[in-house]
Amino acid sequence: MARKYTLERPTTSGASGIDFAEDLNEQQLAAVSSPPGPALVIAGAGSGKTRTLTYRVAYLLDRGIEPRNILLLTFTNKASKEMLERVRSLVPRDVSEMWGGTFHSVGNRILRRHAEEIGLTKSFSIMDRDDQKSLMNTVIAECEIDTTARRFPKPDVLISIFSLIENTGIALEDLLEDRYPYFEEWAEEIARVEARYRVKKRQINSVDFDDLLVLTLKLLQENEELRGLYQKRFQYVLVDEFQDTNHVQSELVDLLVGEGQSLMVVGDDAQSIYSWRGADMDNILSFPERYPDAQVYRIEKNYRSVPEILELSNSAIKANRHRFEKDLEAAREGGAMMPALVSLEDPNSQAQFVAQRILELREEGVELEEIAVLYRAHHQSMTLQMELKNRGIPFQITSGLRFFEQAHIKDVAAFMRFVTNRRDEVSFKRMVCLLPGIGAKGASKLWKGWAATPHATAENPPAAFSDILGDLPVPKKSASHWEQLGHTLDELVSSDGFARPSEMIFSVLEGVYDEVMRESFDNYEHRRSDLEELMSYADRFDDVLECLAQLSLMSAVDGDPSGSKAELDAEQVVLSSVHQAKGLEWRVVFVISLTDGMFPNGRVLDADDEYMLEEERRLFYVAITRAKDELYLTYPQINPKSYSGEVIQRPSRFLDDCPAELMEEWQVSGEW
Repeated sequence: MARKYTLERPTTSGASGIDFAEDLNEQQLAAVSSPPGPALVIAGAGSGKTRTLTYRVAYLLDRGIEPRNILLLTFTNKASKEMLERVRSLVPRDVSEMWGGTFHSVGNRILRRHAEEIGLTKSFSIMDRDDQKSLMNTVIAECEIDTTARRFPKPDVLISIFSLIENTGIALEDLLEDRYPYFEEWAEEIARVEARYRVKKRQINSVDFDDLLVLTLKLLQENEELRGLYQKRFQYVLVDEFQDTNHVQSELVDLLVGEGQSLMVVGDDAQSIYSWRGADMDNILSFPERYPDAQVYRIEKNYRSVPEILELSNSAIKANRHRFEKDLEAAREGGAMMPALVSLEDPNSQAQFVAQRILELREEGVELEEIAVLYRAHHQSMTLQMELKNRGIPFQITSGLRFFEQAHIKDVAAFMRFVTNRRDEVSFKRMVCLLPGIGAKGASKLWKGWAATPHATAENPPAAFSDILGDLPVPKKSASHWEQLGHTLDELVSSDGFARPSEMIFSVLEGVYDEVMRESFDNYEHRRSDLEELMSYADRFDDVLECLAQLSLMSAVDGDPSGSKAELDAEQVVLSSVHQAKGLEWRVVFVISLTDGMFPNGRVLDADDEYMLEEERRLFYVAITRAKDELYLTYPQINPKSYSGEVIQRPSRFLDDCPAELMEEWQVSGEW
């Protein structure tokens, strides 16, 4: 049986001289000084979660627990490094023997020590995404799958599918039905690839990122002696962000904790927003059931936000039924203003309001880097990006590339660029490489064939691209796709020149590119939404050349690449998806596009699933709890769609959960 420890409550300073009662509030102190055994710490937004975990480790060390008997599991290397550095600054002793790191790094340490037990050597390789894609291509070839008649999912998509299977425990058939219904016809072949991929990894003495958890779990499940060894060593196990664990990570924690050990998990069920990548909130909700003797601690004092923002956030989350009860309490004094609810005419008006208010805030002394604009999906920032750029307001995007720099946007633009500039070799090759069976060499040959025709240099576009392209030699597996490409390009040309830009995008999407996205990207629906947003943007142009010029100016081609060191060092407004904003904070936060269908997401509303809707509400909660001083909630009343006309939008149902007296409704008229 593992040794049991008895800890004293820190009524006075310990050996290190830390005065825990002075440094922590009552709720933090109760968690930090909790007796051995299972403990669940529900740490609300801005309540000092990292401080609590750090002081818990310091408290254990201060009471004589050896560093080697402590295991600290985190989700990011940054979090682990920050906590360990804080511990070292608090406790003047060597903690090098303490295990602290991400689940994956700890899994790697265990596997390196016992690799032979699972058929690997200690020198096994860890594959990155590119390595996985290369191996997946080899496996597909070895499985002799005929992809000539139908599009088979690309390696990137297969990797995502297999990762979800590993991290959620869901069967392949169920996963395809739920998330990838357009690949159900390939179910048998995908299963063959998955099986072969597993075998191939062992043959080449390699593991992927998921294996670091799955194989570690398998090792501990099957080897009782080894499991006992680690249970004896790790007398105190601490887990950060427990609401984000998947079923593999949760099982791994359960296996590492044996009889007489102490387990403390820290998290916030109200900030569980990653089910789409395998996180299971039930791990934290069911913790008291799995550990009946568990003590539950709530840390509700918020040091981030003014009371006005916290009252709104407390009300916003109460509509969720599946949660732990808690109310954030402000440590700060009241602010200068209540959260503002701002209704605007359309997305352009919304962008103009946000940009103008940012300029006003800057004049009031708020630094740009202390301002953030948050949104549910990346495409919702497109209009704002244009407005900020036109006004000369610098910004950085934490949720990926700027809208116009993304691969799928540039892919569609390549069709338009080629049709309008038939000497554009780069766009031609990008376009044809999207078709099955055509790689870089094939694209070069096809370009030479095209360039040799008089149409490549003619002033006016040909009446029928399909006739000309039909004369160029393409691989047999590409023939039907090549023919469709010709017909699609024909649709981009009108009797008096070119089709309208929005019509061009629609033709490319429906004729060729929708199928490309399905097989190439695991977030197909998000990218489809991006292109629909691009259609709306393009609808303001009659001239395709002007539209393309604006696309270029809005991308990194103009010498202002997103994410460069020079850019990140400058004062900038932050644009971010809410998912990317979790854990961050700003003085001023704008949450934009708060309409049903945009936030909450339309797919969630269509699914009519209570659990999915509750996760969307938690996402809204995360968004508003990022704000320290000022919060602006905005929504456009009308959303112009080039393919369906103007759509009158309903304000987000999440706003209905927020009592009117907790918000100040701003009346905005005219252009900002």
